[in-house]
This record gives sequence, C-alpha cells and structure tokens, in this order.
Amino acid sequence: MTRRDATDATGLALQALAEPRRRAILRLVARDELPAARIAEQFEVSRTAISQHLTVLKSAGLLSERREGTRRFYRARPEGLAGLRAFLDEMWAGSLDTARRLVEAERGLSDADEQEEGRAG
Repeated sequence: MTRRDATDATGLALQALAEPRRRAILRLVARDELPAARIAEQFEVSRTAISQHLTVLKSAGLLSERREGTRRFYRARPEGLAGLRAFLDEMWAGSLDTARRLVEAERGLSDADEQEEGRAG
C-alpha cells in the first residue's frame, strides 16, 4: 500500500467513525461476528439506516461481511484500523516530542535563572 493509499484509507476510516452509531456498531462486532438483524435490534432506527451504516463501515475497510443464505454477518476488521492506529500513534509521538521540548526549554530557563540568582547573591 502506498503512502497515499494509506492516507486515503485513514481518511475513510475517520469519516466512517465520525458518526456515533457507526462507532457503536464497530464496538458490537469487535469480538463477535453478528448478523445484520441482531445489530439492527440494538438501535432505535430503521434497518435500512443500519444497513447504510454497515455499508459505510464496510467501504472504509472496517468491517468484513460474510453471507450465509439470505443472512449477512459482520465482523470488525482490525487490519482496517491499522492505518488509523498508525496515524494516531504518529500524532501522539509528535505531541509527546513537543511536550518534551517544552519541558526541556522551561528547565533550561529555570537553570539559567538559578545560575543568575547564584551569581547575584
């Protein structure tokens, strides 16, 4: 997968997860494969609405679908979250690095202030 493809996949995942019901659906199928009807029972919206949410999650690579006769079963795809996880890890590492530099800069000022006070006293 190219960097651009990974960026596009991360964008699709972020868009899909922006909707609270989709996040709830993903939590439902994180550990167990569930039929669409069982997923729909958990929400007070139409089955059509849930079907649309499932389609968005599947298109974003976050769900796998398995058909058995007329039934459709869904399961979370952990590898679908890999790009998003890498993006968040990168952001977190960058934030930690920035925080470290700020603390070091503040310590540098504090050390300089203490040295200045020592000379003045």
